Amino acid sequence: MPYCKVRQAEIYYEEIGEGKPILMIHGFTPDHRLMSGCMEPIFTLREGWRRIYIDLPGMGLTKNYNEISSSEDMLSTLTDFIEAVLPKQEYIIVGESYGGYLASGLIKMQKERIIGAAFICPVIIPQQDVRMIEKHRILRRDDEFIKKLSKVELVDFSSNQVVLDEYNWIRYNKEILAGCKLVDEQFLAKIKNKYEFSFNVNRTIFNSPSLFLLGKQDSSVGYKDAINIMDYYPRGSFAILDIAGHNLQIEQPQLFSSLVNEWLDRTEELL
Repeated sequence: MPYCKVRQAEIYYEEIGEGKPILMIHGFTPDHRLMSGCMEPIFTLREGWRRIYIDLPGMGLTKNYNEISSSEDMLSTLTDFIEAVLPKQEYIIVGESYGGYLASGLIKMQKERIIGAAFICPVIIPQQDVRMIEKHRILRRDDEFIKKLSKVELVDFSSNQVVLDEYNWIRYNKEILAGCKLVDEQFLAKIKNKYEFSFNVNRTIFNSPSLFLLGKQDSSVGYKDAINIMDYYPRGSFAILDIAGHNLQIEQPQLFSSLVNEWLDRTEELL
């Protein structure tokens, strides 16, 4: 298995393809499959990209991370990983949810090396109680399929998704729930106590091509907080998708693919 040993962890990661490196950072509790599940289909028709999917400490198969105790430690571990795997190289980042928050931290620290950034339902405001979030709503459901789920499965599925059907369940189960089953709950509880950086990452002007994909029905991080930082991303596209919650990459796969491809086109113009 591919591991990269850095100061505070042994990071599990998977690499696919060759070319310009693009680092994929998943959210809080799943693992790298959240990112590979939605991003790999895009690269079946694109060449020239070295995709790097990591498991954050406390999640997936990453190990020996007990010295990490905060999001800042997480960010430091990420920068160590980047130095080990991509020494002094330019790279592109994609961050989902908490991974988007970490990506913002990387931009603040290394923006001269980052030539493109995409954010999928990113955490903008770390404090949950002050986020402008939406009320959870289910907008589409296949009642015949739902009958096949257990009560536990249905409760979890219903609380996270806006669209309840077989396609969404299969992907949700494979790309998100499978990773959540590997999570170190005790470790993540420690990180939650020091979830916020001591510095503001939302006041960094980033002039490279960027993309914000936001769910209109996202009840976890919302979309309005991202709109408030638009001026700091002069080359940013901000898309608010209807019938899309916190897992919009699954609920709106066609729009997701189109918008990510367009962002990659803009980024490739700089390569």
